[in-house]
Amino acid sequence: MNNYKNSVPHYRKALPLALAIATAGLTTAFTGAAMAAENGKFRIGVVTFLSGPAAGPFGEPSANAAKVLVEALNKGKLPAPYDKLGINGAEIEMVIIDEAGGAAKQVEEFRNLVQRQKVDAVVGYISSGDCLAIAPVAEELGAMTVFYDCGTSQLFSEDKTPQFVFRTSLDAAVDNIGAARYLAKTRPDAVRVGGIQQNYAWGQDSWNDFVLSMAQVMPKSQVVESQMPKVFQGQYGAEISALSVKRPEIIHSSFWGGDMEALVLQANSRGLLEDATAVLTCGESALARYKDQAPNGMIIGGRGPFGAFAPQNPLNNWFTEAYQSAYKAAPTYPASKMAQAILGLKFAAENAKAEPGKVPAPIEIAKAFKGATFESVSGTVQMARAGGHQAMQGIAYGEYHYDKASKQGSVQNVIAFAGECVTPPDGTSAHDWIKAGFPGAQCN
Repeated sequence: MNNYKNSVPHYRKALPLALAIATAGLTTAFTGAAMAAENGKFRIGVVTFLSGPAAGPFGEPSANAAKVLVEALNKGKLPAPYDKLGINGAEIEMVIIDEAGGAAKQVEEFRNLVQRQKVDAVVGYISSGDCLAIAPVAEELGAMTVFYDCGTSQLFSEDKTPQFVFRTSLDAAVDNIGAARYLAKTRPDAVRVGGIQQNYAWGQDSWNDFVLSMAQVMPKSQVVESQMPKVFQGQYGAEISALSVKRPEIIHSSFWGGDMEALVLQANSRGLLEDATAVLTCGESALARYKDQAPNGMIIGGRGPFGAFAPQNPLNNWFTEAYQSAYKAAPTYPASKMAQAILGLKFAAENAKAEPGKVPAPIEIAKAFKGATFESVSGTVQMARAGGHQAMQGIAYGEYHYDKASKQGSVQNVIAFAGECVTPPDGTSAHDWIKAGFPGAQCN
């Protein structure tokens, strides 16, 4: 029926199992779950890390964003075009599940959400390993599934033809092409490049795409060191020493969550970042926590036009104010991406074939989602890749700056690159497109 069944994902090592957490619309309880399909509400399963090292910097902001969105949507408080109550007039119920536990556990939880909890759609997943494991199951069950964060380039390819799986965030290739282009504009004379990545699909793909991109846009650069510690290792003394010996001018890392913050703290305290500029593709997520423990001038990204890189528009202005009011903090990029996924789902469901006030069938939502263009907190989103299942947007990078007087971190010297500049054409792998010299790229 679909080609996902023939794919073999690379699973990351399982984390300790944590209990699933449910919220109720925000009043949903497990009691009566079997009747969810008959209660006239639109039931969403939301999956993100609620425990473990990824919870604080990634999972909690994402879950908080989902709560802000669902509560406001059920009251019709969002700006147009999302000011209609709920989804297609139906009240939204939400079940939040902890992503901790590893890919096998997440497949079990996903089946439970669809078959027992009777959700109408699932929005979630940070880990690329989890996304690769969930995708074939979503197709098998015919379950409407929106990946909001995972970036693996392996999700969509020519031998995988999805019907029910969508990703409203960007492919990791975009992160690393954008990072190379930013360096070409701001550090054109840098030659010596090092890298440290988590040793699984995400880190390996990110490093490969970055190195290939650097060979194109900064051909005089050379890789002097590459380190690949295991995911969630936490301590990086040996890797930092190995990098320091090679004296790189640039240090690229796709670390995320607690790993990324630990790396910055340890590398900065050991002097590695005094002479080398760190390029953190996921760096924006800790913008408020670096403080003076990270050097000014460190290059950070937000995996697209999210968080501190989000534009000024009515939706983002509303979202930022609502999130800050609820949680006394600005939304970082994981929160923006969760908001985007829910808005995309709402757009598709309200443009799907269904009776007013009724929940559309998953196949009808999928038909409306495929190739859609919708507005978000990040601006206009085009589902223009992977046959209409993958979002295309631009990406931005900037430099971290900490003001000691105000005790606030900010992003300066921001440069944005259009989606057409950093995204491979549909049907072309990132690897082939980069090696060919980005044919057809439209860059300012």
